Amino acid sequence: MANEEIKTAWKIPEPSLRRLPWYLAFVKLLKQKGECYISSTQIAKEINVDSSQVAKDLSFVNIAGKTRVGYEIDTLINVLEDFLGFTSSHKAFLFGVGSLGAALLHDSGLNQYGLEIVAGFDVREDLNGKVIHGIPVFQMRDFPKKQKELRATIGIITVPVDKAQEVTDEIIAGGIKALWNFTPFRIRVPEHVVVQNTSMYAHLAVMFNRLNSIQANK
Repeated sequence: MANEEIKTAWKIPEPSLRRLPWYLAFVKLLKQKGECYISSTQIAKEINVDSSQVAKDLSFVNIAGKTRVGYEIDTLINVLEDFLGFTSSHKAFLFGVGSLGAALLHDSGLNQYGLEIVAGFDVREDLNGKVIHGIPVFQMRDFPKKQKELRATIGIITVPVDKAQEVTDEIIAGGIKALWNFTPFRIRVPEHVVVQNTSMYAHLAVMFNRLNSIQANK
């Protein structure tokens, strides 16, 4: 990604950034069906977003559509994948090889979006030396050595909640620059470290609350 594109990526509002992968997934499906062009109106109808919002979101990625034709699908896919960072490979370590962590190690789809998990770490001795879906698992004490060897920039945290901050501090000290936090604990990090919190429990709470509201209004 060029310097100008990086600057643009930082300027894009987060809600717009969150919608771009939806658009990408949809246009990829259309490509499989043999379609060559797509309009913002078509995307809006499928994604359930206002067409003016779609056009505004796509304006951040510096792509122009053709009048009465729309966007060329191949070009739109390439531009979106590049803008979102999916075309570059980012090495990641996973910390906490429990049920969720092991499931992520099995998720080969992450590679398609530029996330390459190169190793897992856990405190359990019975996991040391295991290989899950081609990914080796090491003891937590081996992290500094493996970090010098593999130079991962991203840490995926799936440890128990009471260990979240402790593990966070350790892996930041080891040079990890970005964290994908799957625990419900709001970890504290220095300003130069990027954090993305993905708490399934928080999403469950929102879903349950909305469901209860619907049922209460019946």
